[in-house]
Amino acid sequence: MSYSTKKNRGTTPFSWAWAIALAALGCAAGTAANAAVPGITGTTFTLQATQGYSSQPDGMQIYSWGYGCASGFTPVFAPAVFNPPTGLGFCPAMQLPGPTLIVTEGQIVTVTLTNNLPPAAGSTSIVFTGFTPSTTTTAPGSMTATGGTQGVLAMEAANGTTVTYTLNTTGKAGTHAYYSGTQPDLQVEMGMYGALVVLPLHPGVAPGSTAASPCVALGHRLEGGAEYRLAPAAYDHPATCYDIEYLWQWGEIDPVIHSQAEAQVKANASCTAARGCLSVVTEPYHPRYYVINGRSMPDDMDADYAPNYPAQPYNGNPHMHPLDQVLIRTIGQGRWEHPFHEHANHVRILARDGNLLLSQTDQTKLAGLMMFNTDTWPGQAFDGIFYWSGKGLSWDIYGHTPKLNDGTTRPACTAASSLLGTSSACEPECIPDANGYFTHASGAVAPHFSATGVLSNGTAASLNYGEWCADHEHPLEANPAGHVGVGGAATLPDPLVATNGLWFNGTPYLGPDAVVRSRGPTPLPPGGALQNPLPESGISFMWHSHNEREITTNDVFPGGMLMMMLVDPPVWYIDETL
Repeated sequence: MSYSTKKNRGTTPFSWAWAIALAALGCAAGTAANAAVPGITGTTFTLQATQGYSSQPDGMQIYSWGYGCASGFTPVFAPAVFNPPTGLGFCPAMQLPGPTLIVTEGQIVTVTLTNNLPPAAGSTSIVFTGFTPSTTTTAPGSMTATGGTQGVLAMEAANGTTVTYTLNTTGKAGTHAYYSGTQPDLQVEMGMYGALVVLPLHPGVAPGSTAASPCVALGHRLEGGAEYRLAPAAYDHPATCYDIEYLWQWGEIDPVIHSQAEAQVKANASCTAARGCLSVVTEPYHPRYYVINGRSMPDDMDADYAPNYPAQPYNGNPHMHPLDQVLIRTIGQGRWEHPFHEHANHVRILARDGNLLLSQTDQTKLAGLMMFNTDTWPGQAFDGIFYWSGKGLSWDIYGHTPKLNDGTTRPACTAASSLLGTSSACEPECIPDANGYFTHASGAVAPHFSATGVLSNGTAASLNYGEWCADHEHPLEANPAGHVGVGGAATLPDPLVATNGLWFNGTPYLGPDAVVRSRGPTPLPPGGALQNPLPESGISFMWHSHNEREITTNDVFPGGMLMMMLVDPPVWYIDETL
């Protein structure tokens, strides 16, 4: 799928059915689709468990329980750009999923939980996966608890009381789940789960090594904008560097269970039993909603901290540039396995539950497999790397052609003519590096995602940075309406016939001049601020569950665990606050 802005997405020839379905729901004209890993950071967190409602795109308000920030606790948001008063971050009393807790390896972290659930719900607790219950916090990976009473899986807080969990995060870098250890068949279903992200103490440097980290340090990835990485690397290992990151928590909702809980809570308002007064039937299990970070498609494509989701602050959609190393953090928070498929490449698994997958014969090398579907089991977390390159498509992702509209030869780009908005009149070079891509190793000037195409030192960025050079000057169309008919992998319809331009930007190409390159003598009306802005033209791919029922919302398709992965040109600054 090809799109003109984050608010206007359309299709290439192979996805018209999807475009019709998405347009019918209006998601193609939604707000910006950004994700990152938003959450709250520090070493001391004061949370509560309480009741509330989450929303679904069919208009249903689902009675839920969840974790949130306790009264009087003022969280610090990460990335820092989300901090109020200018940022968008908020942490309500109850949210789905619970607040993402972001800490650094080696820290002693305390989480104090107050049970403000309805009295009929009884006690509650938190289990932190991968942390071993202990009587002392001196051991790496240990967890102690004070207050409360001992439950089957964790120390529990009775209604109106608190329990404090203390974690030693030494050696626990990675992505971890947390969830209720009390009546988990009910309380986890009701929404009592969240994520703990432990950042590495020495990103990109193996334990005991004196070598410098090969990763690009924080603050050096972008020019003129905030950075949305939490760390330069996912682990203390040189093979785990990354450029951008996203967190997804898969879950399901059986509305019958939630309705039972709501009715019984109201009927037992005067309950005083320590274990509560509910008798909710949780089997057989028939979920009707399938959620990514608490939202179903198309809601998951709205922005983080969008005010229309007061109890569901985190979204789903990933953005990336060609060759970006994208760190994917995923947790299975429901009862079912979720076979999620990331179109456009496989995912290389780095670790599961915070455990790096290393070669048995060479501990300096990763041994994670490449996955077509990233299967995630209940309670399991994994970290993986995804990237998009355009390799193997057999067509030029930037729409390069050596001829102008009048048939004359397009001159080679110079440093001056390759600036943003002027390169449609010239032909950039593509010199392959050892791997076949146009990168700094072969002379390209990395844009560092400059919003103007000009770096702070005055150097013009290479607008086709990361191009697969074997496909240079081989456009997609065989018989287009414009000037790029030099043979290709497909035939596009005349854009004037296919669309009015609001849903399809007329080009399947990346880059600030992609629209100009492919429109030819019969162009669509020029785009404005909300349609086809000159700097951005990109490509989108569906990412979705391969369990087909999970891409519905209450049996209506499309919905559920479905989102769009957006590939932006190298010079487009991905602003995660929009």
